[in-house]
Amino acid sequence: MTDPGERALLVGLSLGRRDRARTESSLEELALLAWSAGARVVGTLLQERARRDPATLIGRGKVEEVKRACAEEEAEVVILDEDLAPAQQRNLEQAVGTKTLDRTQVILDIFARRARTREGRLQVELAQLDYLLPRLGGKGVLLSRLGGGIGTRGPGETKLETDRRRIRQRIQSIRREIEHVRRERHTRREARGRREAPVVALVGYTNAGKSTLFNALTRGGAPVSDQLFMTLDPLVRKVRLGPGCEVLLVDTVGFIQKLPHQLVAAFRATLEEVKEADLLLHVVDASSPGVEERDAAVESVLREIGAGDRPRLLVLNKADRTPAERIRALAEGGAGSAVVSALSGDGLDGLLSTVASRLDLSPRRVRLSFAAGDRRGVAGVYAAGRVLGHEVREGRVLLEAELAGRTVGRYREHLV
Repeated sequence: MTDPGERALLVGLSLGRRDRARTESSLEELALLAWSAGARVVGTLLQERARRDPATLIGRGKVEEVKRACAEEEAEVVILDEDLAPAQQRNLEQAVGTKTLDRTQVILDIFARRARTREGRLQVELAQLDYLLPRLGGKGVLLSRLGGGIGTRGPGETKLETDRRRIRQRIQSIRREIEHVRRERHTRREARGRREAPVVALVGYTNAGKSTLFNALTRGGAPVSDQLFMTLDPLVRKVRLGPGCEVLLVDTVGFIQKLPHQLVAAFRATLEEVKEADLLLHVVDASSPGVEERDAAVESVLREIGAGDRPRLLVLNKADRTPAERIRALAEGGAGSAVVSALSGDGLDGLLSTVASRLDLSPRRVRLSFAAGDRRGVAGVYAAGRVLGHEVREGRVLLEAELAGRTVGRYREHLV
């Protein structure tokens, strides 16, 4: 368990002045990550240099400044806003004399804390072991931390102290279990497909309000918090859009800048829910000043998991906190959008109407004819839509019904 009072000093690296604004934004996000991991940020340092130092990332002079700042602020952990090579992490920790972590370790720690299901824990452990395997040569740097704190949660010291061969065996075992989970998910998706229930997946930057929107649309109980990565395991609930018209809504893990490749790879089975969805609702915190950078991070992950070409609708959330001119500017930049406040409920009816239109779920009145003995076909119409009239004539069952547009094609041969 992380000590709630663990004091953290954050360090960022800007590669030239043009990169400074992006680095400052990333450091603000790192502060949220540290808080979500249970730490208390006591200071932030930013190093600007032309290139990364191969030995320490930030250079000898900045290392001395970090050491002084740690002493002054009584920092217990230094967190770098970059991925550190094993040698860099070892050199920094020895020079500063304080536990040193990189951004990926903090994210992995949060994921280890948030994972609730067996599947989620397996995926987190796989990501942690993939990250730690090349770092085992450092001996005392990562393996001697028995005192707890950020970066130590997860597979446990006894696993990490075993040799590489046993760790690789564990990695292969986890991958086999996750592959089994992937096949089970595929079977469930096929069953959903047979029921003709379209799947709508919520995607977006972490803390954009996806879970709040999910709860508002489904009356579900997804955990909601200002902390990052509150949703790891995908939640699936039905949303009724009208008589005989429903979709399956999926809430997924949020994305961030510099999302570790290990996590994207480990969570591939879970993220297949996004890849196979009929429509993606890209939820954006319209009140955030860094919308463009966050959109780019989401698009990058969608491409990495093979979902870059899925149909999507931009959902501008938190409209109650955003000036109208800002909303208009963001809406003009996207090809079709919906403006909502998941917290107050404003715009949700319009969002559902747009989803129904995009998925061709609007009801159409049709007349259908079935053989009197075709009970399965008749029952399918009752299950798929709203039957307005039922008549038996000359050995035929005549139905007048309202069906979703996308469903009508199934009964093309029965149309009269």
